[in-house]
Amino acid sequence: MKSPASLLLAAVLVTSGCQLANQPAPVPVIDNVSVSFQEPDNFTDVSDSFGGSTSQYYLDLISEHLKKTATGRLAEGQKLSVTFTDIDLAGDIPPGRTDNVRFVQSIYIPRMQLTFELKDAKGTTLRQGERRLIDLDFQSKMTSFMDRNEPLNYDKEMLADWVKREFPLKG
Repeated sequence: MKSPASLLLAAVLVTSGCQLANQPAPVPVIDNVSVSFQEPDNFTDVSDSFGGSTSQYYLDLISEHLKKTATGRLAEGQKLSVTFTDIDLAGDIPPGRTDNVRFVQSIYIPRMQLTFELKDAKGTTLRQGERRLIDLDFQSKMTSFMDRNEPLNYDKEMLADWVKREFPLKG
């Protein structure tokens, strides 16, 4: 038979474990990569509905993905600033649709234009430039089923490919 003390201890452990499980995971702060969007209302296509305005949700997805992808590729103290000057998301939302589903077909390729600047810890510019990203072959890449169901999967993949080419890991 269990003693009241052991039952009390078990109850405390279970309760404290449940409280810990309900705590949100800490969000890592990424401060070595900054992302901005120059006049996003003039972008070719970054909306989530036909004829709709710029989707802040999509801009946030792109920004967070770039930060997560690039931060691990920079050396200690380096800072990367990226400014998007145009975005044309993969797929399109046909006119007359009320469900705002983005249809992805090979004729609606992802495209992005951006400028970037990489600085070292002293603030000296190491590299800068303007890039036009286009992935004509975006639908033929092997991606997992889970990735294919992610919002903006093709656009994020194209951006990750650019980061890997532009900022190769040293070692």
